[in-house]
Amino acid sequence: MSKHQFQTEVTQLLDLMIHSLYSNKEIFLRELISNSSDALDKLNYLTLTDDNFKNLEYQPRIDITLDTKAKTIILSDSGIGMNEEDLVENLGTIAKSGTKSFVQSLSGDQKKDSNMIGQFGVGFYSAFMVAKKIEVTSKKAGEEKAYTWISEGAGEYEIIETAKDTHGTSIKLYLKDDETEFAEYYRIESIIKKYSNHIPFEIWMDKEETIPAVKDDDGKETEPSKTEINNTQVNKASALWRMNKSEIKKDEYKDFYKQISHDSTDPILWTHTKAEGTIEYSTLFYIPTTAPMDLFRMDYQPGVKLYVKRVFITDDEKELLPIYLRFVKGIIDAEDLPLNVSREILQQNRILETIKKSSVKKILGELKKLQTKDREKYVEFYKTFGRVLKEGLYGDFENKDALLNLVMFKSSKRDGLVTLKEYKEAMQDGQKSIYYITGEEEAILRNSPLIEQFKAKDIEVLLLDEDVDGIVMPMATEYDKTPIKPVNNSDIDEEIKEDKEETKENEDKFQSVLEKMKEILKNDAKDVKISSRLNDSPSVLIYDKNDPDFQMQQMMKQMGQDNLPAVKPILEINPKHEIFEKLLTQSDDELLNDVSFLLMDQARLAEGMKIEDINGFAKRLNKIIAKAL
Repeated sequence: MSKHQFQTEVTQLLDLMIHSLYSNKEIFLRELISNSSDALDKLNYLTLTDDNFKNLEYQPRIDITLDTKAKTIILSDSGIGMNEEDLVENLGTIAKSGTKSFVQSLSGDQKKDSNMIGQFGVGFYSAFMVAKKIEVTSKKAGEEKAYTWISEGAGEYEIIETAKDTHGTSIKLYLKDDETEFAEYYRIESIIKKYSNHIPFEIWMDKEETIPAVKDDDGKETEPSKTEINNTQVNKASALWRMNKSEIKKDEYKDFYKQISHDSTDPILWTHTKAEGTIEYSTLFYIPTTAPMDLFRMDYQPGVKLYVKRVFITDDEKELLPIYLRFVKGIIDAEDLPLNVSREILQQNRILETIKKSSVKKILGELKKLQTKDREKYVEFYKTFGRVLKEGLYGDFENKDALLNLVMFKSSKRDGLVTLKEYKEAMQDGQKSIYYITGEEEAILRNSPLIEQFKAKDIEVLLLDEDVDGIVMPMATEYDKTPIKPVNNSDIDEEIKEDKEETKENEDKFQSVLEKMKEILKNDAKDVKISSRLNDSPSVLIYDKNDPDFQMQQMMKQMGQDNLPAVKPILEINPKHEIFEKLLTQSDDELLNDVSFLLMDQARLAEGMKIEDINGFAKRLNKIIAKAL
């Protein structure tokens, strides 16, 4: 016998489950059955692909035994089983960093936390919501020794070597005194039918049935009534995704989603496809309502499982769908793949690539239907997953048009989110392009000097305040034959100028000031020019159309590209501003020097950038204030 302490995160989770999460206790059975189904999937795969297991004879099934007097539930499977090392790793430790982060961030909000616990491989511990003690006896297929894991959920567990005739796992729950409802046949049957009716393995239970008395023609009892115990299959054990859509009820779709996703909320939508012809396959995809905690982690768990002819192959392959659809949950079941297909073959397989392309188009098409039919629901989806969906603009050129129709943006002219189609329909007469501005904060973008002239001309500007925007939007150069342009690009000048002669006059008028400022700011600015885009502000920073802007540079640094050459912005000045009228009458070079740097730093601040030389900025500002007084 060996005693072990639970990992800190497990102890935290157990404490929360035992004392706080009571809103949906019945999910413990869903989680245990799901784990058993996974164990059967893994062994089933090995018996078909691994020579060491091909001669293994077993009946894949799950058995549940109830004892109302002893207040116990025993759930047994004939799956792959666990050895001592597996028991420690799976039941005493949380290995995935994303799961650790999740556990540490548990809020204590019963509804929110209970919806999330299964998504991180920690669903087993939900059994402690109803059990005061749990024993897990397991024997790994192909091994001789069996072990029993025992815990009361109080910070420690023990493992003892034991005897078990067959491979697989048996979990015995000693129910708490007030949870005896879960030792009743009809209560357990209802939970199985609700959550686990369509797992691809049979679930069996002993059912007590009363045989009525037998009477003769005169009504005389010849045989008394009696009670029999019959072993009964409780679930349909049919692969839902291979059934005809007409045979499946909405609630069955929803319950199956909860089974495969470990999510207690209903999905936003689902799409079920059975393709026949050159390539035969079935797919069932769900769009969740809530985002998984690991959505923005590199080690995220893919949501799609791959089957071949109903045989589970993998749930850890990130190439089944593009990374920007990593929030999608579901099943791909192919007919024509080899069962022992390797990961390398998966990534290069023509059949899977065809399924992937068709699946992406189907999913994006369903999202477009949602956007058209139920905008409010789509907006809720987009607020949750829009940032991820937008990533597709960077690499999925084949579906770029579909994605451009799905993405939504904040606007300088209206509340809420706007599509590119809606933007284009509202464009001003003579407006040539769709305009956008990127940055980190919406408030800064709304008041940016860069869009002053656009506001004056009543031209709408899209406000892009997500970190991914600086990377993906340069890849979206046009929508429906209309150019898409950032407002901080140098070639925008030509599109918003009203009077080219006036601009030329200003360039001539301020030529000497411009030349001096260029020399003063030569280490900070690529150029100093007259601006056509400013109304109130004295200066603004823009970028050459071939240079990455500030947001793009920040993103590249976050991606590890720290050695890129520095890109200098262009400083544009407002010839209508009184500062420059007064500078024309000044001959004080020191004053011009201070004003030039202050205008540069002010423009940086307006765009949410940092001032590198804070002390220099403060000294120059104090000198100007002193002179003004």
